Amino acid sequence: MVISMSRVIIIGCGGVSKVAIHKCCQLDDVFTDLCIASRTVSKCDDVKKELEGKTKTNITTKQIDANDFDALVKLFNEFKPEIVMNLGMPYQNLIIMDACLEYGCHYLDTACYEPEDVNEPVWRARYEKRVKEKNFTAYFDYSYQWEYRKKFEEKGLIALLGCGFDPGVTQAYVAYAKKHEFDRIDTLDILDCNGGDHGYPFATNFNPEINLREVSSDGAYYENGKWIKVPAMSIKREYNFDGVGMKDMYLLHHEEIESIALNYPEIKRIRFYMTFGESYLRHMNCLENVGLLSTKAIDYKGTKIVPIQFLKELLPDPSTLGPRTHGKTNIGCIFTGVKNGKEKKYYIYNMCDHQESYHEVGSQAVSYTTGVPAMCGALMILKGYWNTPGAKTVEEFNPDPFIEALDKYGLPKTESYDPIMVD
Repeated sequence: MVISMSRVIIIGCGGVSKVAIHKCCQLDDVFTDLCIASRTVSKCDDVKKELEGKTKTNITTKQIDANDFDALVKLFNEFKPEIVMNLGMPYQNLIIMDACLEYGCHYLDTACYEPEDVNEPVWRARYEKRVKEKNFTAYFDYSYQWEYRKKFEEKGLIALLGCGFDPGVTQAYVAYAKKHEFDRIDTLDILDCNGGDHGYPFATNFNPEINLREVSSDGAYYENGKWIKVPAMSIKREYNFDGVGMKDMYLLHHEEIESIALNYPEIKRIRFYMTFGESYLRHMNCLENVGLLSTKAIDYKGTKIVPIQFLKELLPDPSTLGPRTHGKTNIGCIFTGVKNGKEKKYYIYNMCDHQESYHEVGSQAVSYTTGVPAMCGALMILKGYWNTPGAKTVEEFNPDPFIEALDKYGLPKTESYDPIMVD
């Protein structure tokens, strides 16, 4: 069903949410009514005030605890959304999906589920079983959300999983490459470069708790049907990124590898690299060595605290980095494969400028490159371009209208047919 006028709830009001809200309000003929809901409603009110007189979208704000199922369902029944955009913490993905099913609306997020407490016994037992069977050690994985496939199918609803840039756009690039450039894809390298400088000795460009958990975990890549685990930050390469220059990058495990391997089993090897500077790595190693990256609660003078959550409170809020961050991001996919019987290479990527992002929506490019795809994903569902129900990742849909929307609304693609390869 094509929805020409829509009611949308955005849960969360951090940097990514702020971008998505601004971009939705630029398309006020589609996103006609928007509810911004967060634990801290004053943040929602501030964004609403920023947009007064700049959009025809009717904006309301609500306080919500996204861990409270009954409160979520009550909000959904009151506002009556066509889609809920979960742009908060991935810890809450499952409960928000449950609430969407209970009410009866589409769902979207930008990162796959992971638990807040990785020592919870039931989850831990399932995790240890997966590690033993598959050598898959990441705390995040899609299996929990894929278990919702049939539930969403039966209700004729879409749960769009991981619709940021990586994951999200990178998977659309895979679908686009297979549709237009290759008969068979053999290898894929996903490269994520942030060439921005915010001037702080140490800060993360998105949620510190999620970011530091991700980069301090074992790395992994997928090759010939198996997961290959490597120690954290142990594989380093240099790459000359368009618009940024030469950067050190490190192999990480990243969630889109899992879904791409499932949906494109022909691909023999899938790797993910992200750039980091020496200062970032030194700080991260020091914090890890003194226990501040731990997710296990400790007792401090009679109060239970989780070290990494405490650290998050000490670090700069990523949503405040916009005015002081300069430089560009460059994120994309390098492929090898075969077309018409001939081997070929192909690189598709986006460059995004931090200051241009800030001047448009008040956020730096890392938030921009996640918030814009979230809006475009919601647009695909509301306009009926993507209409197959179920819990699905981006590469399971037609990539063309999505990439056209990205080109139009701030994240244009660049293509190269003779890229430098990663060894």
